[in-house]
Amino acid sequence: MKRRTLLQAIPAAAFLPATLWATSQQDHAAPTQAGVYELRVYHAAAGKLADLLTRFREHTVKLFDRHGMKSVAYWTPVDEPDKSNTLIYILYHPSREAAAANWKSFQDDPEWKSVHDKSEVNGKLVDKVDSTFMALTDFSPPLR
Repeated sequence: MKRRTLLQAIPAAAFLPATLWATSQQDHAAPTQAGVYELRVYHAAAGKLADLLTRFREHTVKLFDRHGMKSVAYWTPVDEPDKSNTLIYILYHPSREAAAANWKSFQDDPEWKSVHDKSEVNGKLVDKVDSTFMALTDFSPPLR
């Protein structure tokens, strides 16, 4: 066999040091986490956290799913003063544009409007909402 034929038959990766080859393959590996995560912090009105949690448990999470908003996790703080009035959660969206469209379709949903109005018949449940969009760092373990 001619040397040229032999060299053409051997994959180029055989000539690369292992670390260099692994680096060159990163772009072809399993896709990294694209999209954005949205951290939301709800500051409940006085005495309304239980009602807010009920609304999320029984309605909101299902509506999020319907509108393309993927729930990552939900938390309540362990210590006061936030323990009695705070809900924290993270949603995943394919992009910022998708997030805006998802929120619009969610807020326009007649079922959400009905649930919202019925749950606030005795007063509003939320005083303030903080929203922060985040991207995973390159050293973060995968979330999904």
